Amino acid sequence: MNPENIVLISFGQFEAAFLLSIAREVKREFHHPVRIREGHLDLSEHYDAVRGQYNANSLLKAVDQMHRPEHTKTFGLFQVDLFIPILTFIFGQAFLNGRSGIASLYRFRSERYGMKSNEDALLERFTKEVIHELGHTFGLVHCYFPGCVMQSSTYIEDIDQKNAGLCAQCREKLNPG
Repeated sequence: MNPENIVLISFGQFEAAFLLSIAREVKREFHHPVRIREGHLDLSEHYDAVRGQYNANSLLKAVDQMHRPEHTKTFGLFQVDLFIPILTFIFGQAFLNGRSGIASLYRFRSERYGMKSNEDALLERFTKEVIHELGHTFGLVHCYFPGCVMQSSTYIEDIDQKNAGLCAQCREKLNPG
């Protein structure tokens, strides 16, 4: 296996075309081959019954333990409601300058916000979040340039307003010279 691979690990029921679309966009943005594989975790070990959510810190550590030396980055894709102790919910999380990250589809469905189902918006939002969190693993911090995928996103509207790509400054930080 190529040591430059980004590996997306699917935990849950994702359609193949959905995953392939995300992989294509990740490859376009980071210029690394992307592999998709299926993963298995006992999610009950990461569930907080008091909050009714899944601990993102715990899940991120579990995904990080799945990292292999032949992978550039290992990224877990979930469909559960994520939290960290200081926030009500999060969309994803990653180790800054690290080797792993995670994102969850759970809060990206339009129906959750009283809107009509929109599969295109769902794919676009999730793709942006995956690229954003992978950006952190490559050392990028939150950006203030309007539209940059590395802008912080607290709400779904924040994600809808940004692009799926890096701004010129973030791109330069990612590929200096």
